[in-house]
Amino acid sequence: MGVDARRTNRRRIETFMTILVVGGGGREHAIAWKLRQSPRVTRLLCAPGNAGTAAFAENFPIKAADLDGITALARRENAELVVVGPDDPLAAGLVDCLQNEGIRVFGPTASGARLEASKNFAKDFMRRHGIPTARSEKFNDFDAACDYVRTQRYPLVIKADGLALGKGVTIVSDFSEAETALRAALVEKIFGTAGDTVIVEEFLTGRECSVHALVDGKSWLLFPDARDHKRALDGDRGPNTGGMGTLSPSGRVDTSLRARIETEILAPFVRGLAADGLDFRGLLFPGLMLTESGPKVLEFNVRFGDPETQVLLPRLRSDLLDLLEATIDGTLSEVRPQWDSRAACCVVMTSGGYPGHYATGHSISGLEAAEKSGALVFHAGTAQSEGGVVTSGGRVLGVTALGATPDEARENAYCAVGLIDFKNAAWRTDIGAADPS
Repeated sequence: MGVDARRTNRRRIETFMTILVVGGGGREHAIAWKLRQSPRVTRLLCAPGNAGTAAFAENFPIKAADLDGITALARRENAELVVVGPDDPLAAGLVDCLQNEGIRVFGPTASGARLEASKNFAKDFMRRHGIPTARSEKFNDFDAACDYVRTQRYPLVIKADGLALGKGVTIVSDFSEAETALRAALVEKIFGTAGDTVIVEEFLTGRECSVHALVDGKSWLLFPDARDHKRALDGDRGPNTGGMGTLSPSGRVDTSLRARIETEILAPFVRGLAADGLDFRGLLFPGLMLTESGPKVLEFNVRFGDPETQVLLPRLRSDLLDLLEATIDGTLSEVRPQWDSRAACCVVMTSGGYPGHYATGHSISGLEAAEKSGALVFHAGTAQSEGGVVTSGGRVLGVTALGATPDEARENAYCAVGLIDFKNAAWRTDIGAADPS
């Protein structure tokens, strides 16, 4: 390392900062919670935040989608770093807006965020650069899509091309189901403009796994793996949701498979960025299917996962701020984070009826007791009222616990869940359960 690099690192280490975290869900609570631990963070802001972040940060009632409002807030409060949590503002160009104002920001620009905002764009990128993924075709015409699915082998996967809150994916077992799903997206527009184009994809068999990697445009830093549980009901039944819980490590990725993920997915991804002239600095979160022939990418996400973040950051022993700044500065190859060897399990508590219709405004009790038990309670859909904390969304809380083994982490998390109560509370009882043999 040269003298100039040493001086730059020394200035960064000695600088005290005001940081703004954009978003109001469980992921953003976890990010803010971890950043608050940094000795270099003197002031922490959240927009809009939630009842959980209000305990240690300053909340501002500005929605993440309000690009002008977020940019004005960062400028007015002299934020020296902005961390963007959700996908929508990334796709809309919030990072570009902040950079145009000379504000440092963690997250990809709108051009890089297209890797999540358009599944077709991501598929073309993967095919062009040899990243393993399922075979697929795109359609924006209902009749043409129906003609295609008549000739295909089932099951198939039908995906809305754009961002649909994690709910734009339908697995269909025959032509009738495929026609219904295509009509819903292309004719009835249930996903809005996100469903103007659909992707019809081969169904991959195997076990799913989530991986996270910081990418600074030329190198990457792979996090421990995790396993998400998307379906609403036990046994992976019911509709897709934003995520009902997670376990890390997943129990599905050994050293050899981890090496394959780096060699077959992350390395060609970074080479592809250079080949396409695509500036990408942020978090790459590929959802993977571990097939008999190896890992294949189901989709790219370009931000921290929710609720994966709620199990990954509690396992991170190092300063998250150092990692985010290294990503922005292009110095990821110089950092070596430390990880807790213990497992982590997060159980998501939801409002009854989620992901369909649900009521809000119900008082939440037992939060202090759950935290005294050793658990971390990350707020997702909560608000502060005169009487205390109340529900304000479908996914309400992410209850995370560590344990020497995955089973112990799972037991600790469910013990903490049992201490919390609100009207019509619901949760899955099998988060982190062992894979069937």
